[in-house]
Amino acid sequence: MEKTNCFRDFMKYTSLNVMGMIGLSCYILADTFFVSQGLGTNGLTALNLAIPIYSFIHGSGLMIGMGGGTKYTIQKSQNEDTAANRIFTNAVYLAAGFALFFVLVGLFLSGAIISWFGADGAVFDMSKTYLQVILLFAPAFLMNNVLLCFVRNDGAPHLSMAAMIGGSLSNVVLDWVFIFPCQMGIFGAVFATGLAPIISMLILSPHFIKKKNQFHFVKCRPQKRLFAGILSSGVPSLVTEVSSGIVMIVFNAIILNLEGNVGVAAYGVIANLSLVILALYTGIAQGVQPLLSSNYGAQNHRNVQTVLRYAMVTMLLISAIVYAGVFFGASQITSIFNSENNATLQNIATDGLRFYFIACPFAGFNVILSIYFTSTEQPKPANTISLLRGFVVIIPMAFLLSWLGKIHGVWCAFPATELIVALLGLLLYINIQRKRKELGTT
Repeated sequence: MEKTNCFRDFMKYTSLNVMGMIGLSCYILADTFFVSQGLGTNGLTALNLAIPIYSFIHGSGLMIGMGGGTKYTIQKSQNEDTAANRIFTNAVYLAAGFALFFVLVGLFLSGAIISWFGADGAVFDMSKTYLQVILLFAPAFLMNNVLLCFVRNDGAPHLSMAAMIGGSLSNVVLDWVFIFPCQMGIFGAVFATGLAPIISMLILSPHFIKKKNQFHFVKCRPQKRLFAGILSSGVPSLVTEVSSGIVMIVFNAIILNLEGNVGVAAYGVIANLSLVILALYTGIAQGVQPLLSSNYGAQNHRNVQTVLRYAMVTMLLISAIVYAGVFFGASQITSIFNSENNATLQNIATDGLRFYFIACPFAGFNVILSIYFTSTEQPKPANTISLLRGFVVIIPMAFLLSWLGKIHGVWCAFPATELIVALLGLLLYINIQRKRKELGTT
């Protein structure tokens, strides 16, 4: 692969995947907008208390899909077709196991989880409904994520993008139909979200009906070794998504004590916009993953570094544009979701947007570097970065800074965490590159 082709492929895969991820992230943003318009502050609070569980479902699907897709592409680049098919089959087995777990949680533990999250009264009933329904749709979310990743790695990024955008647009339309004309309330919002991955898979179906797919389900027993390999490669994708849910749970608890339900509603605006912005970085990372994995499998290390450089430059440009938009448009963004014109909500969310999204370039760097390590079969540094930003640093940082600076401290916890982890990630990368140069493998 020549350098010019490397740039062409980078633009093709990344642009398509970023557009698709924006569409996919609009699942929740559409819910946020229509719930705020149709159900007010209580509805927005209920949504924000329940939505972290979506991050667990989506993250599990991405873990299996990205981990399996990475292993699949490396095997295909080495002409190991039988091994590649076994990887796909075991990825499906894993998705089925996770799906069963989430469905059982939805059937028996929805109320207990919502109580633990701090919901009460009318907010409790709405949150429980949202949580239970989205858990029951977990099989669709998981299988959709697996198929999206494998189709993208199968040389059809355009179809993967079309499926993500098509599912998202259907969610937006059905949200409006179910909440307003049909008057279905919070159930309508979550039902529309649950139907979206089913529509996405229907859009993917021609890839299989026309027999364009190079991966196939084959008869083989579940293999622990393949399970471990898929999960290990996919952990950074899981942690990237799950960390959003963990951060929301911790922040919700802290903000409830500081500002009450209105504070949680204000955070709902920030958190859901954060899902969309992080999706831009995830889109870049997922877009370059097939290129990194195929070049790594072919021992073309120069192209691996070239693709990584393209990804980082693109991330920095997007970060600058995004933060400028958020900083100057914070008040207008908040107003979109503040249907009751609550002055407290308006002030808290406007300030929060400007502080919270200082994290943009650091978060983007961490997401892309994690996928780079995963795609080149270096799970340990990838998992280190993901665990630090998702759990180890962010949680104590949130409690410490909220104690020092109250609500402004809460908003600063996210950028402080991402900056610290980015510096550590850069040191890991430099150290690994130094060792490779000593061994003569770069």
